[in-house]
Amino acid sequence: MKKLEKIDLGLKEAYDELFMTDEERKENRLPRIHDIPLSQIDDFPNHPFKVKIDEDMEQLVESIKQRGIITPITLREKEDGRYEIVSGHRRKKACEIAGLETIKAEIKELDRDEAIILMVESNLQRSTILPSEKAFSYKMRLDAMKRQGQRTDLTSVPLGQKLSKSTSREKLAETSSDSNTQIQRYIRLTNLIPELLNLVDDGKIALRPAVELSYLTEKEQNNLLETISFADATPSLAQAIKMRSFSKEGKLSKEVIESIISEEKPNQKEKISFRIDKLRKHIPATIPMRQTEEYVLKALEYYTRYRENMRSSRDR
Repeated sequence: MKKLEKIDLGLKEAYDELFMTDEERKENRLPRIHDIPLSQIDDFPNHPFKVKIDEDMEQLVESIKQRGIITPITLREKEDGRYEIVSGHRRKKACEIAGLETIKAEIKELDRDEAIILMVESNLQRSTILPSEKAFSYKMRLDAMKRQGQRTDLTSVPLGQKLSKSTSREKLAETSSDSNTQIQRYIRLTNLIPELLNLVDDGKIALRPAVELSYLTEKEQNNLLETISFADATPSLAQAIKMRSFSKEGKLSKEVIESIISEEKPNQKEKISFRIDKLRKHIPATIPMRQTEEYVLKALEYYTRYRENMRSSRDR
């Protein structure tokens, strides 16, 4: 019944437009902005982009308090009459923090897959995106594109030909800053356990090693996580490749993981850090900053000789 009402409304709007002036038609095609109660809006299911309460959010809240919402959010109406955010989760959260009861929104008629594609496209325009956010958003969009099949507005394949995964990735690559191969790498990250994926987001594990680790079983990944915590070290690309190879052969035990992690990485050297203010108070002011290392080394050499002389004196 609701679908028939929408069709009747569409026919009425088309009929009314026949008797409009050009100016009225132009105005009629502008987005309709509504004030929607926040209590009637739900988050997008499995939304892959994180809404953080950080300094940027605080600035957004302050801006909304002073000037209100400048860019309306985008919603779709659900079957139960409530609304679902397609674009604008941060703005909605900021309005809640600011104490507002309604938010300006454009309501679009979208099915689930159309909403997923628009949601991903709008969020991928952000300046900072975490690897995990790209991973799950790319996967969601590709799944939606695959379900849409022969939609000619989403692919260049002949009409009636079902989308293949490679074709949809290529199409997605055309509209994103990442290549087809890079998109495939990001999607592999969805196979990591959450704790390892957090390490990728934190920059402690690079993308390429993370992709290799995504082929490990859940048990192997948990063993790796425990080893990382104990050894305070993360695997290099070469080590991750080696782990994947052992895993493929069914030989990646906890002991093997520990052995691989303990290997010295190429060009790896132990580093010791000192606070410069603690060092400089023991160094004469006449010694330039650039000669600090040389002075400390000479001081250590002198102290070593002093200890050897003291030991020799005791042995006599």
